[in-house]
Amino acid sequence: MFDLPTDLPADIVPLSWLLGVWEGTGVIDYEVDGARFDGEFAHRVSFSHDGGDYVNYAASAWLLGEGEERTPLVAETGYWRLARPAGDQDAGPALLPAAERRDRPRTADDVELLRNAEGGFDLEVAIVHSDGISELYLGQVRGPRIDLASDAIVRPAGAKPYASATRMYGYVDGHLLWAWDVAALGAALASHASARLARVE
Repeated sequence: MFDLPTDLPADIVPLSWLLGVWEGTGVIDYEVDGARFDGEFAHRVSFSHDGGDYVNYAASAWLLGEGEERTPLVAETGYWRLARPAGDQDAGPALLPAAERRDRPRTADDVELLRNAEGGFDLEVAIVHSDGISELYLGQVRGPRIDLASDAIVRPAGAKPYASATRMYGYVDGHLLWAWDVAALGAALASHASARLARVE
């Protein structure tokens, strides 16, 4: 059983079921021009908060080999937040302070105004990979399910081709299940990896 913290900023309550450190294994299965990439990997994911109106995200994955052999695949870091227009009471961009002082913390009623027509909340998720690729996902959270689709991908000049992606997360029977589809190395969007993780912290 997982007890939700009672002191969460209102804006991250719809994402609160993600909070914690999750570990487990998954499978890679992706084919490009007749070459198949497959195998089992270990995965560690952390969702945390530091009092802001966003969730901090960090993840690492290792391809599993014989015995204890682990080959690093990718590390990611990023931020997950409910989509809402920035106002005068929000800081930014960069180090610019808010133009107006917030007279009270945002409340559950403020967040409820963000609910979309499908009954969920729109999300913006920014993720940077250790190979320099940056992804901006848009999507929604509806209860214990999140669906995301890439809106923009930025690659360094030396990065491998990577055109788009979708991710799905769900909380099922106390586990975090996720699936990641990608369009990479010139191939169309297709199933790439999935995993089942258990909360360890």
